Amino acid sequence: MADTTLPPLIQQMMQPEFYPHPVQTPIPLIQTHVSYVFLTGDYAYKVKKAVNFGFLDYSTLEKRQHFCEEELRLNQRGAPALYLDVLPVTQQGEQFGLGDGEPVEYVVRMRQFPQETLLTSMFDRGELTEDLLQDLAKAIAAFHLNATTNDYIRTFGEVPSIRHDFDENYEQTAQYIGGPQTQQQFDETQAYTDRFFAEQETLFAERRQNNWIRECHGDLHLRNICYWENQLLLFDCIEFNEPFRFVDVIFDIAYIVMDLEARHRPDLSALFLNTYVEQTGDWDGLQVLPIYVSRQTYVRAKVISFLLNDPAVPEAEKQKAAESAALYYRLAWNYSQPRQGRLFLMCGLSGSGKSTTARLLANVTGAVHIRSDAVRKHLGGIPLHQRGDDDLYTADMSQKTYERLLDLGIKLTKQGYTVILDAKYDRQPLRQAAIAQAVAEQIPLTIYHCNAPLEMLRDRLQQRQGDIADATADLLSHQSVDPFSPQEQAYVTIVNTAQEVGAIQEWLQHELKRGR
Repeated sequence: MADTTLPPLIQQMMQPEFYPHPVQTPIPLIQTHVSYVFLTGDYAYKVKKAVNFGFLDYSTLEKRQHFCEEELRLNQRGAPALYLDVLPVTQQGEQFGLGDGEPVEYVVRMRQFPQETLLTSMFDRGELTEDLLQDLAKAIAAFHLNATTNDYIRTFGEVPSIRHDFDENYEQTAQYIGGPQTQQQFDETQAYTDRFFAEQETLFAERRQNNWIRECHGDLHLRNICYWENQLLLFDCIEFNEPFRFVDVIFDIAYIVMDLEARHRPDLSALFLNTYVEQTGDWDGLQVLPIYVSRQTYVRAKVISFLLNDPAVPEAEKQKAAESAALYYRLAWNYSQPRQGRLFLMCGLSGSGKSTTARLLANVTGAVHIRSDAVRKHLGGIPLHQRGDDDLYTADMSQKTYERLLDLGIKLTKQGYTVILDAKYDRQPLRQAAIAQAVAEQIPLTIYHCNAPLEMLRDRLQQRQGDIADATADLLSHQSVDPFSPQEQAYVTIVNTAQEVGAIQEWLQHELKRGR
């Protein structure tokens, strides 16, 4: 029996005869505060509600047509296999249908995918693997590098525009102090935001000048990504509000960083983040990441908190909502707290296991892992997996690479990050420059000198495939590591990389507990 509280069109769209193709019955209806979605089997149809919430206005047929077309255009960037077309709905007498005639409504037609392919579902089943997460980071990096930017879009990266939503969040959540969040959490999270905006005007200006404010997704969390038919599809982006979509690319990935950390997987969060910034070369963007992760986390807390005011929500559900909101308020607050940065330098010949050890170290510590091979290729303007020519390996380019590495390392550790600089660091002057800056900035420093038998190094280089490093086995005969001076010896720890990976990771955990 039809639900007579629903509009006539919606009632008819729940019937099989409405559609010009076979459907699965009964037809599920998913209803949100802004749309109706019908799942027919092969296709899903979305109808926008005639509502106006200020930040979203679907109040007229013309606006609904426009935003249907925008939804199609924007989502075909990240999920072309899902978003098919916009269809007019016509009416004859009391009957509605898809076809020719004067449109009375518009629908977005999409391919219907299984819900178990959502990354949230895959995570819950333990199927969101490290390889898939790295593929996701690469897909999002490509999405962002191809995203549109222009003078108009860049204006949304100005501080007054950015902080508007932050301030609104605090206004809307003050009522929850003493409930899911404490007064201290509220005060310190807000003070952190105010301080960041006051002190980092230059940083936000650099983000605009370097074209990192783009037409992004705007709502890129794990529930808006699926892995279907061997494709990672980024769907349901924000089409209805420019300020939500014209954002810093780092704002866009902050949702996923937050999602993984809230699910108690900081190791996966670090893996995703390191893969993403290596692809884009945007390590500088990590300076704005904490405030955006804090913001996304706080918004999640706010939305969950709204359930506490809804009289239709049962008491048991409200209790769960309060506990969930408290978790997210606490995470947002954690990002407002000062953190002690730490710097690690990898050192050793090509093939000595520096990158393997660095990846394990990043996995254990959540560190930012910066590889010299990636820095060098970004400086040289060549794709990461393209082999560099002799111009990429001149003394001058090597000097620029190490200067950029150290600049990033100091900059990010001062922001509270643990940073791993993954390079040969075979020459004393390179190591001593890093020590001098770390001492000047009072940054804890450790040098991990990776060692393994020469034959093992040669074998590793001969077997290396699909990596961005260009070093080959024949280079080993030309390589050496300068002896460590007495000053350097105080910072050096020897890593035996001839061991199995599991043994190296266990050793690292032991060393970190010792403060090494």
